[in-house]
Amino acid sequence: MITAHDFPSAHVADHAGIDIVLVGDSLAMVALGMEDTSEVVLEEMILHCRSVSRATKAAFTVGDLPMGSYEIAPEQALESAIKIIKEGRVQAVKLEGGVEYTPTIEKITRAGIPVLGHVGLTPQRQHSIGGFRVQGKTTVGALRVLEDALAVQAAGCFAVVIEAVPAEVAAVVTKKLKIPTIGIGAGNGCSGQVLVQADMSGNFPPGRFVPKFVKQYGNVWAESMKAIETYKSEVKSRQYPAPTHTYPMAPEEFIEFARLIESKRD
Repeated sequence: MITAHDFPSAHVADHAGIDIVLVGDSLAMVALGMEDTSEVVLEEMILHCRSVSRATKAAFTVGDLPMGSYEIAPEQALESAIKIIKEGRVQAVKLEGGVEYTPTIEKITRAGIPVLGHVGLTPQRQHSIGGFRVQGKTTVGALRVLEDALAVQAAGCFAVVIEAVPAEVAAVVTKKLKIPTIGIGAGNGCSGQVLVQADMSGNFPPGRFVPKFVKQYGNVWAESMKAIETYKSEVKSRQYPAPTHTYPMAPEEFIEFARLIESKRD
């Protein structure tokens, strides 16, 4: 699984054969320049889901329910889920939370909408858990991660994301579940993995913070900078556009055109 936030990022993910494309609320930062995921709203998520879904012809597409769209009551969550499915044209929704959100997950899945769970570190609740901290590092914490994972499975989730959890704990949780787990910062013992596309492709400026679990497989920023700087230089020096980039005109037609212009001056 990999994230996408617009048509181009989804297009390349789909062509690369990615099984699941997630329109994650991380787009708040990577696409909208926001401080964190708590800023993005449902209407913005729907717009990006619609863009992504136009590109994903083979990949299963999941839309994140943003903070504020599902916490009040299961009925609010179902309304938001229906909206993102119908208007965003995705096939499933993702929401963060464990035991406390089982009634919400049940409500959505009973309506026929697949739900991807998310336990461990839940970024939408960063302020209530002390920031972006690894979860499940203690016995009590590890048991809580397992309890949450089992709960969302029982509530009807088709899979669950496990974020920022010690690898050995995530591996045990994976073995205890009947549904697949998708790890992010949770080791290779999970059933699958997910990364933010902008992070793993290197589409960010030098010096930006990147989580420990991210492996950078490319350097899109450097390639884009090189291309744009070269373009700027060639435009200023008039190397671009070259004759190969222009449309020809028959010499006699241009001569006649020039003659008519000159005759009008007279």
